[in-house]
Amino acid sequence: MFERVNAFVDEVSTASSQGELRTILADISRELGFAHFALSHHVDLRNSSEPAIRIHNYPDEWERYYDRKQLGRTDPVHRACQMTAVGFTWSQLPNMIPLTRMDRAVLDAAARQGLGDGFTVPAHVPGEVNGSCSFATARGKPLKAEHLAVAQLVGAFAFEAARRLAKRDRQRLADPARFSDRERDCLIWIARGKSDSEIATILGISPETVHQYVKAARANYDAVSRSQLVAHALFSGTISFMDIFKR
Repeated sequence: MFERVNAFVDEVSTASSQGELRTILADISRELGFAHFALSHHVDLRNSSEPAIRIHNYPDEWERYYDRKQLGRTDPVHRACQMTAVGFTWSQLPNMIPLTRMDRAVLDAAARQGLGDGFTVPAHVPGEVNGSCSFATARGKPLKAEHLAVAQLVGAFAFEAARRLAKRDRQRLADPARFSDRERDCLIWIARGKSDSEIATILGISPETVHQYVKAARANYDAVSRSQLVAHALFSGTISFMDIFKR
């Protein structure tokens, strides 16, 4: 089976789109005995100011329930990911976190949508919101314990492939080379929480010049807020966390 993992790594490393990655994940999930998979950042995707990933083949009704309840951050499976760096089965949840009445309602709702037991691989990348890759059996179907070690590897490599594709897509939307050194300086001070007038004083330029720099940067990234602008600049590599915290 580990030979299949090697083939999977080759496939995802050359995937050219999220749609292609979704197909590859669906194929190997079936081979491992899973009916469903979900690869995502742990955010409320509809209201997030940060670029986020979500690739899955869960039932449509479950996706609508998930978004309606804003489960991106509160899903018990996602919360359990904060407690470990390795994969875990959903049956282990009561031993990992205290389950609330709402948590049990979420798990019951998942079961009603046909999801059985599952296995989740956490994804912790410094500087990014947490994420995971989950695999779920059809309701009533048992997990195949002998396949969980393989699922651990598949989930980790799949998440990294999704990050690569997302970063490539963001770079297509915003070319870091379009920023001058002075514009980049403005982005760094924005990330440090400074206002336009404060940045103008620090850099020795007019507030109007700073405003125009910020306006151009937001247009370049199609960002609707300063926090989203900073997130895009970080994800594209235009600025780094070292830039922000260095004094």
